Amino acid sequence: MTEMSMIDFFDYACANWPNNEFIVFGETKISYAEAQVTTRQIANGLASLGCSKGAKAAVLSGNDPIAWLTVLSIWRAGMTYVPLNPRDPMAHNASLLKQFDCDVLFFQPEIAGELSKHKAELDHIKHFVSLGKTTDLISDARLLDEFVASQPTSSESVAVAMDDVCIITPTGGTTGKPKGVMMTNRNLQMMFANWLQFMPYLPGEFPVALLAAPITHAAGPLSMLSTLRGGKVVVMSRVDPIAILDTIQELGVTELFLPPTAIYSLLDTPGVDSRDYSSLKYFIYAAAPMAPEKLRRALATFGPVMMQGYGQSEATGAISCLRPEDHLANGEFASEERLSSCGRVFPLVRVTIRDEANNELPNGETGEICVAGDNVMKGYYNDKERTDEALVDGWLRTGDVGHFDKDNFLHITDRKKDMIVTGGYNVYSAEIERVINGIAGVFECAVIGVPDERWGEAVTAVIQLGGGATLTADAIIAECRDKLGPVKTPKNVEFVERLPRSIVGKVLKRELRAAYWDGKARNVN
Repeated sequence: MTEMSMIDFFDYACANWPNNEFIVFGETKISYAEAQVTTRQIANGLASLGCSKGAKAAVLSGNDPIAWLTVLSIWRAGMTYVPLNPRDPMAHNASLLKQFDCDVLFFQPEIAGELSKHKAELDHIKHFVSLGKTTDLISDARLLDEFVASQPTSSESVAVAMDDVCIITPTGGTTGKPKGVMMTNRNLQMMFANWLQFMPYLPGEFPVALLAAPITHAAGPLSMLSTLRGGKVVVMSRVDPIAILDTIQELGVTELFLPPTAIYSLLDTPGVDSRDYSSLKYFIYAAAPMAPEKLRRALATFGPVMMQGYGQSEATGAISCLRPEDHLANGEFASEERLSSCGRVFPLVRVTIRDEANNELPNGETGEICVAGDNVMKGYYNDKERTDEALVDGWLRTGDVGHFDKDNFLHITDRKKDMIVTGGYNVYSAEIERVINGIAGVFECAVIGVPDERWGEAVTAVIQLGGGATLTADAIIAECRDKLGPVKTPKNVEFVERLPRSIVGKVLKRELRAAYWDGKARNVN
């Protein structure tokens, strides 16, 4: 396989389709040729500051074209990119910047006030660069426009190796202190190779990718699948259901990526069933499973375009995929078993199911999902102990529990740490959540175990209802008892206005459990 770095993929598109639109953001339209010039100037500016290969830079910004061009520039300079979420508390982001030894911070001026409050904690940052027109609150910051104005519009390539780290992705959405996943150029190349095989276009077709999910997470690198084909990336500042539906129709969007919770919001939007979605080819949902009933509704609304991706940052977001055609069988919706799976393993990835003793299990038996291949991370930044725990004999221990069915589709039963031990039985919360999420009126639920003198852990359902819906705990319990039996039926049901979520929409179960388990030890590893 040809060795290419992240910036090589972008430059490939620039060479072949220089006049195609690269980014659209409202009235702003930037061609590939224009974007290439800007990234060269920013990269030259970084070099002029003495930033050499391997230095680390972060971009603290919402979805914005210049933010993504800055990321491309970081790669052009041979540097390592550290994604941040501007909606996270600034104290958290300041901690990440220090933990991952960032040298340069690009930031939107709108957050300068909060950033200035933590300036003393960021004394390791060598250079601050404002993406806007002011640096009033950060006295030693540079303006990006002035920073690049005098820089040449051509640049020399920085020699990079395939195993050089190009991204350090903070984890920690659900399990506590963040880890820094080191992704290499080889990892990203393998991610693209896998996804491209499952997302074909006809010759002469140019993708139109809608980027509404955070550019700081999977949506940014996933947009490169469009870029590799000379496609257009339509950037939205936030997930706005009506604006998303309008944009799909008005700009002929062919592909987009959203977490299930955002898709549920689309489905609840008035008039969603009366729009034209004929341009859509691939509607990717990931970060969490979709309830089969809601998935069937999405298929009925958007057409046979739904596409589930299962991955982890540690596996560069590419483990398995439920392709659009897998959602159907003989022209009808596929079975609930198929729709609740996460598809077949990507062609260039190896997956086995293993028990606690690291023995490989046959199809049908449940164990930990383990992954090997060039998509697996280099390790965790400055954390050998946790790297050694995750990478065992060349295999990534994902922490997800699952099995293969008779047709070799992969099913995720639960996270190991989310398994509930109640009355001596192992209960997988995901199985209960699928039932509850299928009940009309439920927006989403999370099932956790809470301390109980009789049961050890009592199965507890925490439920967020859809707008205007009313349900009782007794109704939830009765439905679960009918479909799951007494052991798996929740002993407690709580209704909350909103479930706590990570940046990508995953429910933060550790926050739900904290009120019950503070100072107590759970017996699940």
